[in-house]
Amino acid sequence: MKYVVCIPDGCADEPVPALDGRTPLEVAHMPTLARLAARGTVGRAQVIPEGLPPGSDVGNMSILGYDPALYHNGRASIEAAAMGLRLAPGEVAYRCNLVTVSGDGTMVDFAGGHPSSAAAAEVVGALQAALGGEVAFHAGVQYRHIMVAPADWAEADCTPPHDITGRPAVLPTGPAAPRLRALMDASRDVLGHFDLVATQVWFWGQGRNPQMPSFADRYGRAAGLVSAVDLVRGLGVLTGMEVVTVPGATAWYDTNYEGKRDAALAALAAGADLFVIHVEASDEAGHAGDVDEKVRSLENWDRRILTDLVAGLDELGPWRLLLLPDHATPLELRTHTSDPVPYLVVDSATGGPGGVYTETATAGAPVVAGHRLMAELLRT
Repeated sequence: MKYVVCIPDGCADEPVPALDGRTPLEVAHMPTLARLAARGTVGRAQVIPEGLPPGSDVGNMSILGYDPALYHNGRASIEAAAMGLRLAPGEVAYRCNLVTVSGDGTMVDFAGGHPSSAAAAEVVGALQAALGGEVAFHAGVQYRHIMVAPADWAEADCTPPHDITGRPAVLPTGPAAPRLRALMDASRDVLGHFDLVATQVWFWGQGRNPQMPSFADRYGRAAGLVSAVDLVRGLGVLTGMEVVTVPGATAWYDTNYEGKRDAALAALAAGADLFVIHVEASDEAGHAGDVDEKVRSLENWDRRILTDLVAGLDELGPWRLLLLPDHATPLELRTHTSDPVPYLVVDSATGGPGGVYTETATAGAPVVAGHRLMAELLRT
């Protein structure tokens, strides 16, 4: 038996006026997904446990079968693991976004114009040269980077920049806030020497090194994963999954959908039991409030991944598939919510009750804990 987990990041939504009160899942032309839902089991999952922030770190940890209430201690340390950084006991990692803040203090763009990774790496190198010492800056992907600081820098309340897009920037508070704010202020001079939309750095999501059992030990399966997002790749590293890099895979609308699909089939054919395919595009569209791109990202999932994925899985033998987002990212809100999201489980050999994979169609279904779906998929 082969297993696939599909994560269209942030694809769940709320009724959108521009779509005549429908959601992107209801509007998008997704015939393959519709056929899978008609032969599978659809329901609702609470991927964000009560009391935890509705972030991709929490949601993806749930989907991989780890209870965030037990294992989550911050986002940035997970991303650091993907970059090969192992935090010492006396260190804390912060997510370091390149952002655009206007002169009046408005968070214009949490992604700083989506610079290329190469251009961003030059900026991060300059930040390290100018501001490094007690802290260290490490380049990641596009606008997403890491700062490592002494553990006593951890005591701060920081607002995720994507939660305040178009609104006044909410600066860090708490004991470590003055040091964080000083670095944020100083970063403006550094970024001023580069031809970028980004104007400064923004710190948030701090955490220390998490301790998670390997996926093989927990579930008895060899697993792999593909994602262009360091956060998701970091969860793979921390759980001992094979993390696959696909040329042209980005965390943006232009990602290599086919490459991710083919990486999954190749890994499964080579002996992996389970493979996770994560695509960020639908979440980015939600944050941007871009209705057309969110619909298009879902249609890309169907046309460029699911259709040939199902055909390839059929050639490998019996299979089971789980599909769900790590959280909702409503277009009108342009940020994450903790609302339950629809999920789909399909077995190639055993038909389910069938259903429709949309928020409305699953609204009356019982809510299950997201971290329990992996065991249901694997039937462990």
